[in-house]
Amino acid sequence: MTDRFESPLATRYASQRMTSLFSQDNRYRTWRLLWAVLARTEMELGLPISEEQVNELFAHIDDIDYEAVRQREKEVRHDVMAHVWAYGKAAPSASGIIHLGATSCYVTDNADLIIYRDALSLIRDETVELMKCLSVFAERYKDLPVLGYTHYQPAQPVTVGKRASLWIQDILEDLTETDQVLGGMKFLGSRGATGTEASYMELFDGDGGKIDEMNSRIAKQFGFSECYPVCGQTYPRKLDSRILNVLSDIAQSCYKMAQDIRLLQHDRFIEEPFGEDQIGSSAMAYKRNPMRCERICSLARYLMTLPADASMTAATQFLERTLDDSAGRRIVIPEAFLCADAVLRLACSVISGLTVNEKVIDRTLREYLPFMATENILMEGVRRGGDRQELHEHIRRHSMEAVRARNDGKEYDLLGAIADDDVFRMTREELADVLDPALFTGRSSEQVTAFLDKIKPLISGDTDIDYDIEV
Repeated sequence: MTDRFESPLATRYASQRMTSLFSQDNRYRTWRLLWAVLARTEMELGLPISEEQVNELFAHIDDIDYEAVRQREKEVRHDVMAHVWAYGKAAPSASGIIHLGATSCYVTDNADLIIYRDALSLIRDETVELMKCLSVFAERYKDLPVLGYTHYQPAQPVTVGKRASLWIQDILEDLTETDQVLGGMKFLGSRGATGTEASYMELFDGDGGKIDEMNSRIAKQFGFSECYPVCGQTYPRKLDSRILNVLSDIAQSCYKMAQDIRLLQHDRFIEEPFGEDQIGSSAMAYKRNPMRCERICSLARYLMTLPADASMTAATQFLERTLDDSAGRRIVIPEAFLCADAVLRLACSVISGLTVNEKVIDRTLREYLPFMATENILMEGVRRGGDRQELHEHIRRHSMEAVRARNDGKEYDLLGAIADDDVFRMTREELADVLDPALFTGRSSEQVTAFLDKIKPLISGDTDIDYDIEV
C-alpha cells in the first residue's frame, strides 16, 4: 500500500507491457539513448566528439540517479537540464558534449514519438487478437439462428455469428485507421529551437546536407523512415489528436459490442465468463452480473472523452510552440493508451469465454417465429387461391389477439388459430413446415463465411498477446 494516489489504469486495469512503455524508466532511458545516438552521429559527421565519450554515454544509459535529478530540477526548474546534469555526472568525460546543438524537444518529443509508436503497435496487436477471438466465435455460430432486434424490439432472425461479424467489421475499421496513423508517423529529429536548424548550421559550417544526413541517421536508428519535412520546435500536435481519435474509435467499437452482450445476457442468450468462485453480488448470491462488459463500457466511456483535450491542444499551439501542451499531454496520452489496452484485453477475455445458451435462444425464437412467419403464410395462402387483402386482415386480427393474450399473461396458439381459419386452406402440419428458423435468417451464414475469408489475411500470425486477466 502507498500513501499517494496511483492511477487505477496503471495498478488495476492495464497490462504490464503497456505500463512499462509509459514508465519513468523507459522514458528517461530513451532520453539518454537519444543523447548517445546524437553524439555518435555528430562524431561520425565530423564534429569534435571522441569515441571514448560516445562509449561512455552508451555505458550509462540505465544508471539514472533519480534523487539527483529531483534535487537538480528543484534548483533549475527544468526537467531536461536536470537530466543532462545527472547524465554528465554519470559520464563525466562526455558531460561537455551532451545535448550538443539540441533543444529540449529533441529528447522529449522524439522519446514521445518512439513510445507512442511502440504503444500503438501494441494496441494494433491487441486489436488483431480481438478480431481473431471474434472470428473463431463467428465461425462457430454462423449457422445458429437467433432473434434479431431493431429498436430493441423483436425483428427478423439473424444468426449468432452474423451478429458477431458486425462487431468484427467495426473493429476492422479501427484496425485500418490504426495502420494509417502508424504509417503516417514521422520522427522530429534535432531541429533546434524554432525548427530552423540554425545551431547545426553553425556546428556544420553551413553544410545543410550534413544536417539532413544527421537527422536521417538518427531517425533510422529508432525505426523511423523519415522526419517531418518542416516543424516548429515540436512535432505537429495534430498527430496526438489523430492517435487519440483512433483510440477513441476502438473504445466506441468495444463499447457497442460489450453493451450488446449485456443486453443479450439479460435475456440469457449468451453470458460472459463467470469464475467458479466468482461472487456476483455481496447481497444477492444468485447474481451473475456481466461485470467484465460493464467494466469495458466504463473504461471505454472515459476513453471516448479524451480526444477533446488533444484536439484543443493542437488548435491552440502558438506559432512555433508554447508549453501549455506539456501538462495535459503527460496526463491524457498515457492514460488513453493504458485505457485502450485495458479495454481490448478485457474484450478478448470476454469473447474467448462466452457461453451461448442455445436452448434459451431456440425457445425464445420459436415464441416469436409464428409472428414472423405470417408473411410467408400470407404468400402461401395466395398461392393456394386466397385473396391477399382478405388474408392480410385475418392475419392481422389473429396476431393482435395473440398480442393481447400474451400481454394478459395468457397463452394463444397463433398457428392453431390460422389453421382453424378456413380462409387459409392450410393444415397445422403444413403451417409447421414454415417454422424452420433457418428459413428466416436469409444469407446470414453465407455473409459470415465471405467476410471471415476476406479478413483472414489481416489476422493471421501470432500476436503474442496475454489477455488472461484478473477480474
